Amino acid sequence: MASRRRAIEIAGVEHGAPIPMGCRIDNIVYSSGIMGTDPSTGETPEDGEAQVRFAFANMEAFLSAADVTTDDVIRLTVLLDDFSLREFVNEEWLRLFPDPESRPARHAVQQKLNGKFTKIQLECIAVAPSV
Repeated sequence: MASRRRAIEIAGVEHGAPIPMGCRIDNIVYSSGIMGTDPSTGETPEDGEAQVRFAFANMEAFLSAADVTTDDVIRLTVLLDDFSLREFVNEEWLRLFPDPESRPARHAVQQKLNGKFTKIQLECIAVAPSV
């Protein structure tokens, strides 16, 4: 019997551990921590603003790989090493979710993140349309 669970990966963005970028079962999608790595180089820039932009782009790539879109996101958790990056987070947030009547829930937490330059990680939950 085939597993209902499918691991989701992002080309060029990997964890340093044997875990996928996220997982999908049926119409439910959960991400692991999606970081601000440049997928073309596999490197994490030192600049926080660049990391925020890459993190949101990587989340979009993750959602696409999971066969969902930003319209299917129900919750986004933003983990920040430094809350001064919130202005850049809000720019990306408004770009992806411009309609105030149709935005997912969001929670931001400040904490020390793994990785030499890691300043942001995103965790999202999405629900695909019923088939």
